[in-house]
Amino acid sequence: MDIRYVKAFIFILITVFGIPGNLYIILKFVLIRLVEKKLLPTNVILWVLALSNLLIVFSRVIPQVLHAIGLENLMDDTCCKIFGYTYRVSRAMSICTTSLLSCHQCILIAPSTKIWIYLRQKVTQNIFVVILSILLLNLVLYRTSFMYANARKNFTSPYTLHLVYCDTDFQTYVSYIANGIVFASRDFLFVALMALASFYIVCVLLKHARKVKGIRSSDKIQTKSIEHKASRAVILLVLCYVVFLGLDNAMWIYTLTLSNVKTDMNDARVVLACAYSALSPIVIIVTNPKLYPQSVFRFWKRIHLPQSSSCSLVYSSNGSKQF
Repeated sequence: MDIRYVKAFIFILITVFGIPGNLYIILKFVLIRLVEKKLLPTNVILWVLALSNLLIVFSRVIPQVLHAIGLENLMDDTCCKIFGYTYRVSRAMSICTTSLLSCHQCILIAPSTKIWIYLRQKVTQNIFVVILSILLLNLVLYRTSFMYANARKNFTSPYTLHLVYCDTDFQTYVSYIANGIVFASRDFLFVALMALASFYIVCVLLKHARKVKGIRSSDKIQTKSIEHKASRAVILLVLCYVVFLGLDNAMWIYTLTLSNVKTDMNDARVVLACAYSALSPIVIIVTNPKLYPQSVFRFWKRIHLPQSSSCSLVYSSNGSKQF
């Protein structure tokens, strides 16, 4: 079988899962905001994560699909710079918001000491400021994409990454290595934050499970169910990130040792980098009751009723503990 058809099938599969899943999350949270007049901080984070993942699919996977089915020379230098910049910023936002989600949940379920209460209130009240700060930082950090991205050329330097219609030419070995080390280190830092926050969340949930052993059976079953959903949601999201993005960064580090990186290797990295954008919406939808399809009909019935908090991927609406 021609390798091109295999690539086309894989990228089409990512598109089929990535676009509808992320678009559903985005539109559903917009509907919740319009109907309930509010959106929990964690759901704001999830909305940004879904938007980032959707832009990843459009800016990187769609061009891969078009190239895999045989369409050539679709982008000039300007398009390459725009698509490259959009992909890199969106990928960085996906990484940062996943880490922010884990850290935010960690703060919410932490003990009610003065410092944790202070952090809980500040982060919850200023979640838009935090996200905007992260976005501005990534917009500035990835401005180099405009410098290195260009349309495919017949002659390239040894330090060029071939990305279907575009080349990322770092021109010198120093810039090639420096770029790889800086961004790979950034990714591993956020992976470490995610892992630590998720480990703490699981420890707190297990500790809480031991405390509720004396509660009557009906309450215990309900509490256990919520805890299991919470731990599965956090663990699955972090596991997806670590597996796919971790392998992507491992391959990126390996390419730093090569003088000429082949297109097939770059395509494999794109698959790993974008697989999280296609699978994370499934995890989010399954573990967040607000996103269940049948809940849309209940929104309109409750539009004039007092709003009550509900459990989702994050378990508190005002920063207090909720299991």
